Amino acid sequence: MLRSKICSIPGLVLFVFLLSIMNSGCGKKGPIDPNEISVASCEGCHTDYAHLQAVYTPDTAAPAGGCGGEAPHFEPYDRVFMGGSGYEEYKTSGHYSIGCTGCHNGTDGTDDKQLAHSGDFLRHPSAEADDKCGSCHQQIVDNFKTSLHNGTGQMRKVAMRSGFDGAEDFNSLPQHQIEGYNANCATCHGTCGNCHIVRPPIGGGGLAKGHMFNKTPDMISVCVVCHTSRGGHAYLGVATGTEPDVHLTNQQYKCDACHSGAELHGDGMPVDQRYAYSKLPECENCHADLGTSNNYHSMHYDDFNCQVCHSQDYNNCGSCHIHGEGARIPSYMDYKIALNPIPDIKTGFKFTLVRRTLAAPDNWEKYGVDDYANFDVFPTYNFTTPHNLLRWTERTQVDQGKSCSSNCHIRNDEGTLVNKGLYLFDEDLLDWEKTASNPIIVDGELPASWFESN
Repeated sequence: MLRSKICSIPGLVLFVFLLSIMNSGCGKKGPIDPNEISVASCEGCHTDYAHLQAVYTPDTAAPAGGCGGEAPHFEPYDRVFMGGSGYEEYKTSGHYSIGCTGCHNGTDGTDDKQLAHSGDFLRHPSAEADDKCGSCHQQIVDNFKTSLHNGTGQMRKVAMRSGFDGAEDFNSLPQHQIEGYNANCATCHGTCGNCHIVRPPIGGGGLAKGHMFNKTPDMISVCVVCHTSRGGHAYLGVATGTEPDVHLTNQQYKCDACHSGAELHGDGMPVDQRYAYSKLPECENCHADLGTSNNYHSMHYDDFNCQVCHSQDYNNCGSCHIHGEGARIPSYMDYKIALNPIPDIKTGFKFTLVRRTLAAPDNWEKYGVDDYANFDVFPTYNFTTPHNLLRWTERTQVDQGKSCSSNCHIRNDEGTLVNKGLYLFDEDLLDWEKTASNPIIVDGELPASWFESN
């Protein structure tokens, strides 16, 4: 479990969990007669709060943790209670007619907790999505196998830094390392149910709204809970001195306004990493003629991505010791321009924004791997597109009579290199980062005139 308090954003996980919108299913079995419900049944037990309190088993495993800090705690009986408005809505849905054992297996019609959860009982049926979800949602299930929400991009980097070829080799890792991944990284990367029925483990786990299937996951209690320290932190304007993204303040856009179900579920085609995915939204989808809309765009449209001008400072942290000290480079706000780390994927840009990653040679030391076998295969800074866009930023808003270059270009002002901190130089790297990240530093890549004294 990552215990990095410095990356946590407590305010985000305190939002009210307001999951909504019914997802109709296809019926297979008749619904249980409400007049016959007793604690000697799945539904009767899980709608009787006092009974759940009487028979619950205390937690024995450590709570989930991740980049957003430790998960909020919900008691075991609260996580499985089906009562409330969500339950009433669930009873009118197609999924209700499937019946409890239709998805969870186990044994109905008993008040013996051990018997009810015996045999082939499944706590999370969507972990076996082909069997439990595929009969009605086969296309989504098939596509999701290669979805980045299924963790394929992250698995690829872990496998390649460990000396293997790609995500397909993830299961060749030492078993303890796989267990570490499942206990830490997979607290966000999960199953259908983690978005549509229960809170993600990093959000505390358990039923989010009775047992209602929510077609559209709630932005705060699902999306932001997993994307706390980067996406949510930026989009909501959490950090002191930052503002919420203009798409939130001006348009009230939620995540799914840009990130569609087709993107989130995948399209069945495996990709090495998220920026290679064909379904990603692009600025041009909404903003036409960007390349010629003003003089600055005309000059720089093909030089770097939009975020280089229109992002605010964004959250970084690094050197994670998984299940140990957490992020040993504490969370900090920064803004770095470097050479494009993925020019074969994001073509046309020489310079892009980059964000420090959690990678360190000894990430998995607590799981029996002293050092990665091939740590330097990737830089310690990733291509990034911060979700904190504004039209007027510290780069685009300049004093009257000056061009925006005064806030972006390096200039030698009587021996002081103004704006140098905006760029990633060799001197910014720690010793163990240099070999991995030297390919993207800007040393020798910027105009010599920028460094000449005025």
